[in-house]
Amino acid sequence: MALSGMTGFARVNGEAAWGSWHWEARSVNGRGLDVRLNMPSGLEEVQKTVRKAASDAFTRGSIQLALRIELEGADTVSVNETVLQTLVSAYEKAEGALATGPALATLMTIKGVVEADTMSLRDLADVDGAEDALIASGREVVAELLKARDQEGVDLTKMLVGQMSEMADLRVQAVQYAAAQKASIAEKYRVRIAEFDTEGAVSDERLVTEISVLATKADVTEELDRLEAHIARGQTLLTEASAVGRDLGFLAQELNREANTLCSKSAALDLTNTGLALKSVVDQFKEQAANVE
Repeated sequence: MALSGMTGFARVNGEAAWGSWHWEARSVNGRGLDVRLNMPSGLEEVQKTVRKAASDAFTRGSIQLALRIELEGADTVSVNETVLQTLVSAYEKAEGALATGPALATLMTIKGVVEADTMSLRDLADVDGAEDALIASGREVVAELLKARDQEGVDLTKMLVGQMSEMADLRVQAVQYAAAQKASIAEKYRVRIAEFDTEGAVSDERLVTEISVLATKADVTEELDRLEAHIARGQTLLTEASAVGRDLGFLAQELNREANTLCSKSAALDLTNTGLALKSVVDQFKEQAANVE
């Protein structure tokens, strides 16, 4: 299974006899799953169904789904004949003539005579097939958002695999430098003792003991072994599952801890530089892992 990212965008349009609409879906990083819908009221069934579709499709991320609807051709006109007849009677009584032609047209413009009945968005629930069409489009935009996040996952996988490979190479370098560290410590210590112990007061036995203590403190074998195990675990995670973002984040913390210890215990410049380079790659890995679902 491939990795999936947590950022993406999708848009789906639709239209019917009663109007047109479009869904937009946006997703950004999140510690858990947070699905929010912004849509007209009165369409509770649409909201519930599309929310469930998003919850089933994703495990992490902050997801916003927005529905915009434009009604078309929904206006009907009706005449309030009671009000019109009252106005006509009043006109004829006042003018002493029938209300015809221009007079009648004028009366028709008075507020309350002609009324336009416009279908509201709340009425969509009663329109045959409207909710089904909106739900189908909602599911489609969720599917498109999933594709966008999967594509981000492909890009993330390439970067994370490359960073894991770089960590593995740096660890191999660290092993080589660590192997030479004991001899380097012994040589530096002997030189320093020789500078101050001009009378030979320090015995060879004492010198060997002190060198052994220093070498033990600078031993990074355990850190290198743990790094090898963590890197192997990371390489496995990148190939066996999709929703591994939390696992990769935890792994980055462990890798960073070992890299820090490696630097603190280093007694050689080459090993220190390798540890610092490793920390830099781990930081990059952690930043990208935060985008994985």
